[in-house]
Amino acid sequence: MKKILIIGATSAIAQEVAKQYSIEKSELILVGRRRDFLDIIAQDLQVRGASKVSVFAQDLNDFSLHHQLIEKIWGLAKKVDVVLLAHGVLGNQDKAEADQGELLSILNSNFMSHASLLNEVAAKMKQQKSGTIAVISSVAGDRGKQSNYIYGAAQSAKSTYADGLRNRLFPYSVNVITFKLGFVDTPMTKEFKKGALWASPSGIAKGIVKSIEHGKNIVYLPFFWRYIMMIIKNIPEGIFKKLKM
Repeated sequence: MKKILIIGATSAIAQEVAKQYSIEKSELILVGRRRDFLDIIAQDLQVRGASKVSVFAQDLNDFSLHHQLIEKIWGLAKKVDVVLLAHGVLGNQDKAEADQGELLSILNSNFMSHASLLNEVAAKMKQQKSGTIAVISSVAGDRGKQSNYIYGAAQSAKSTYADGLRNRLFPYSVNVITFKLGFVDTPMTKEFKKGALWASPSGIAKGIVKSIEHGKNIVYLPFFWRYIMMIIKNIPEGIFKKLKM
């Protein structure tokens, strides 16, 4: 029986991942900001087959509570097989260019909170000498674009952090997977016009669980985003800076 910790468990993708693991009779530990929403999700997962579901309500941008949170979780579970970090915000690029509060919200929610939590989780995984840490990042971090470079910068930093953590924890039999997601149809992107490149949360969740099982390192989901970003990254800077992206 696997023990799965999902941080940011109320996100659409995280909920779908939790459903996948509940079918396998796994024990789930859910962390999110809203206790009422977490309780509803927990009840659904137990109906779907989860062996046990525990919930922790926490503002993940309150870094001072991260150590205490992870201590409580490991005190309860003793050992965790998979840790998935799935929280974050899209934010408003235009607003952030003029409002420091919005700027810091995007950076804190999408990188600083992850770095702080990963530091705590890494210590526990290193000690138990097993497990997988899965980090949800974005293709937006592969190259800065004027439309979302603040969000992209946070995702780039998170991906780089995960690279280093993967290197650091490999000798301890702990794998770190970075998921670079393309367009996903979630409540966070409800205002965007959808097209052929958009994926569903359930499809992304299946890719996440499969990649964890196979011990992957860096995974683009859907897979074709690897090739899209390969093209974008190789556009000469003299041309790229003139594009409206």
